[in-house]
Amino acid sequence: MVELNVTQAEADALLSMPKIRADETVWNYPGPGGMVSVPLVSENHRENFVLDVSRGQINLIKSTCQNRARQVILLARLDINGTPHHNPDGERIDCPHIHLYREGFGDKWAYPLPEGQFLHIDDRWETLQDFMNYCNIIHPPHFHQGLL
Repeated sequence: MVELNVTQAEADALLSMPKIRADETVWNYPGPGGMVSVPLVSENHRENFVLDVSRGQINLIKSTCQNRARQVILLARLDINGTPHHNPDGERIDCPHIHLYREGFGDKWAYPLPEGQFLHIDDRWETLQDFMNYCNIIHPPHFHQGLL
């Protein structure tokens, strides 16, 4: 059984661990209302990860990129053009924002985007590249851009 709660140190190590594409599949960037889940692995193939990319169906500029470990542990999630998030302490974080795993809370905490990290937030393709960089995906999956 997969452990849902990991220590902060373990989650931080998983997020910073270099990740590579699991295979040579060419994935279609999702259209409106679509989602794709792309398998990733650590360089030594001992850890499995997933890169999820989804787009809004009604709000066409809404999108989410997330990186999961062990299928269920959300390490990082980037929300773009969504609703504001309220953290457990009541603090309101406007979109865009990033959720990072926090021990004892999972992905319930959102943070403003790191300074200088996501420079082209209105460009879905560049933002996906920036997110993969942020998650240390060193050999990213192949994507067919389609109609962004």
